[in-house]
Amino acid sequence: MFSQYISSSSTSSSSFSSALLCSQHQSSALLQFKQLFSFSKEASSVCEEAGYRSYPKMKSWKEDTDCCSWDGVRCDRTKGDVIGLDLSCSWLYGTVPTKSSLFHLPHLQHLNLACNYFNHSPISSRFGQFVRLRYLNLSYSMFSGQVLSELPDLSELASLDLSGYGNVSLETSVVKRPVQNLTKQRELHLDHVNMSSVSLSSLMNLSSTLTSLKLNSCFLRGRLLGHIFCLPNLQELSLAHNPELTWFFPTVNSSNALRVLDLSYTNYLGELPKSVGKLTFLSHLIMSGCNFSEPIPTWLGNLTQLTILNLSANNFGGQMPSSLSNLKELSSLDLRANNLSGTLPMWLGNLTRLTKILLGTNSFTGQLPSSLSNIKVLTFVGLRYNNFGGRIPDFLTNLTKLTSVFLSFNQLTSQFGEFQFSNSLEVLELDHNRLYGSIPKSISNLTNLNNLDLSSNELTSIVDLDMFKNLKKLKTVDFSSNLLHGKLPAVPSSVNTFFMYRNRFSGEIPYTTRNATFLTILVISKNNLRGTVPSCLGNISNFLSVMDLRGNHFHGTIPDTFAKGNRLRALGLNDNYLEGTLPKSLVNCINLELLNLAENMINDSFPYWLAALPKLQVLILRANKFYGPIGNHKTGGMFFTKLRILDLSHNDFIGSLPTQFFEQ
Repeated sequence: MFSQYISSSSTSSSSFSSALLCSQHQSSALLQFKQLFSFSKEASSVCEEAGYRSYPKMKSWKEDTDCCSWDGVRCDRTKGDVIGLDLSCSWLYGTVPTKSSLFHLPHLQHLNLACNYFNHSPISSRFGQFVRLRYLNLSYSMFSGQVLSELPDLSELASLDLSGYGNVSLETSVVKRPVQNLTKQRELHLDHVNMSSVSLSSLMNLSSTLTSLKLNSCFLRGRLLGHIFCLPNLQELSLAHNPELTWFFPTVNSSNALRVLDLSYTNYLGELPKSVGKLTFLSHLIMSGCNFSEPIPTWLGNLTQLTILNLSANNFGGQMPSSLSNLKELSSLDLRANNLSGTLPMWLGNLTRLTKILLGTNSFTGQLPSSLSNIKVLTFVGLRYNNFGGRIPDFLTNLTKLTSVFLSFNQLTSQFGEFQFSNSLEVLELDHNRLYGSIPKSISNLTNLNNLDLSSNELTSIVDLDMFKNLKKLKTVDFSSNLLHGKLPAVPSSVNTFFMYRNRFSGEIPYTTRNATFLTILVISKNNLRGTVPSCLGNISNFLSVMDLRGNHFHGTIPDTFAKGNRLRALGLNDNYLEGTLPKSLVNCINLELLNLAENMINDSFPYWLAALPKLQVLILRANKFYGPIGNHKTGGMFFTKLRILDLSHNDFIGSLPTQFFEQ
């Protein structure tokens, strides 16, 4: 998303150099501008998320040094004037007021303030004073308010980027002015700018020099005429996520310069326009969620320069046309969430540059083609929610660059093969199939695995209980709803989500579970586990929010070890053989919303003190040995203020139910 913003600024900053000392006036203006901000890495977190480096460029700015040598500053080689300022991804946190000394730099030609946090500063009309400005980027920096009419006076501007988070808005009168005045403009990026009141007719006279137009998520409304597709130099057009925008593609005179076309989630009814097939230089065609119907057109095979094809979330039916085999340059194929059927063709394996295949949520049948093993650069396979059958495909174990495999919700029927050592595979989801046999020891070879889901199959055994020992990055394990028996595997120390419910595990909870200090969700219900509930479970992790041990054969008392500050939200201990009294340390579980103790042998009076839990919504004490009155307790005025479900049946309580429980 941010690559074009940051890469363009990086190119500019890399050429920043100087031959003369900058003037004292301009140096002072820059230092005063610096005083407006504190430095916070979070202010530029968007850069880190996109994989780009961020750092506080201004920190190196010092008095009594040449400002032309400062990081992010570029000076004219002849006069020493500051002509470029690139402070993108610079950790800036503060505001840019109208009286800022930034506006004392009249020679600026290049200004990039992208990806900082300017705390909803309005876009000042004084930006319009930079009459020499050719490049202006204020994107993703938390500017807000309306773009004022002075901004379009920048007649030299070639690139304008005001993209952001929906805090900036544009009126029709302002849009018309840049359309008329910015005759040298090549790039106009306004993603997430609110243009809901803009008349689409104001876009009629866009500059013929325009090469890139991005108006994603702008609340555009109405019928877009075909003239935008005919701009002679336009190479990138992105109008995605404007669901009230209706468009049609011209049958003649469309721009043959187009390389990138993204009209995802706009309003179009009918077949994919055939005239798109004339855009023979297209490299990216992205039209997801456009309500296209009928079969995928065969003429798409004429777009032989395509590297990305995304037609997901439409209503395409039938089989994949064989003409797509012509797309030899394709690196990403996304046809998810359509009504495609039939078998996957063998020719798919001839598209050897594919790195991503996303065909999930269709109605494909048959076996997965063995030719997929030919795609040596394949990293991502998304085929879930289909009806693929047969054995687990060979590519799962012999493609060394795979990072993510999603084959959930199919009809795969086989045993596992052996996994080769892999430093690449990170996500493996094979849940909701019909796999049987053993989970192989060789899974321990997948040393970068962080998500493993084999739930809802017919697997019967785990070859090696220590299979997780080498998987230091593993975060999620789900083996639930299988036929697994034997001892319960220990929770790996790195894991935060551990699902083993609805199996046939027996024995006790492993002692080493106490090492799972990052555990957030522990669900081992509906097994044949025995022994006592380990005392460590009450304080095993500062992050534990769900602990579900129901439907086993645990006996003894509930450990009185629930630590202060814990984050437990749901505790299920029902359908066991627990006895004794309730541990008073449960009062430390101030985030608890659900407590289910049904079908045990707990012998205690009514736990009125649980009224101190401010978020408790469900309390189930059914079928135990609770006794005595429910009312007549001092609760300090607290009466389970959030309680929605209360089950006290099949106990030995006496007296009447307190009305306070039902008046909240």
